[in-house]
Amino acid sequence: MRFSVTTWNINSVRLRIELVAKLLKSARPDVLCLQETKCPDDAFPLKRLKQLGYEHIAINGQKGYHGVAIASKLPFDSSDVRTFCGKVDSRHISVAFGEKAGLGAPLVLHNFYVPAGGDIPDPVANPKFEHKLSFLDEMRDCDPLHPRNGERHILVGDLNVAPFEHDVWSHKQLLNVVSHTPIECEKLLAVRNSGDWIDIARQRISESEKVYTWWSYRAADWTVGNRGRRLDHIWASQALGDKIADFKILRDARSWERPSDHVPVTATFDL
Repeated sequence: MRFSVTTWNINSVRLRIELVAKLLKSARPDVLCLQETKCPDDAFPLKRLKQLGYEHIAINGQKGYHGVAIASKLPFDSSDVRTFCGKVDSRHISVAFGEKAGLGAPLVLHNFYVPAGGDIPDPVANPKFEHKLSFLDEMRDCDPLHPRNGERHILVGDLNVAPFEHDVWSHKQLLNVVSHTPIECEKLLAVRNSGDWIDIARQRISESEKVYTWWSYRAADWTVGNRGRRLDHIWASQALGDKIADFKILRDARSWERPSDHVPVTATFDL
């Protein structure tokens, strides 16, 4: 059974619902994970997604900020929301697929929106940066993010850290810029290592090759200089290591009309 999952920071699902529709009509992933939906649950565009064939939807939203959602063509058995740092700020949702989806063994999918961290990379001077570091520490220590004994888990989302040298356009110039500071990279890699996760992008693409999923709105033309960062990730538990069939970054989506500053990232598994 082929199983594909796409992650995308949509930067307002209601504003960009037709871009979501464009993606779903063309790529047809089995599951779409969205971040930064900026939408309370009762205003989420459920009807439009169901018209597109994504009838099974789990949402964790709030007005104007943050928010995550999972839309699936396949039924899931359950959903769950976790809070981090004592804040109810809609940064996580997970679903479990099983027999209803035609799977012989269960599969758990986590969708995260890690705090961006503000502009000043100092946890004392900048509470947003301190929140981000604490959030990553809690992810590292979160037991459900430590798959064991052959458990099949996938973790996706806007993790807001570009951990490797070639995950940013200039390692040297961005060492003191939030998203690529050494302490953030160290903490994100600690999350990955604590769960023995496979970073699919870097399993499929050499660490010597530049890979980006985000380009700033601040550039008049994002293609000039190609100043991107790899902030959007798909990780798989070791039990899925030999099941990874494909990985794609839809770079062209950054040129769509009124785009998100992030682009969709998709992984496909042979389950």
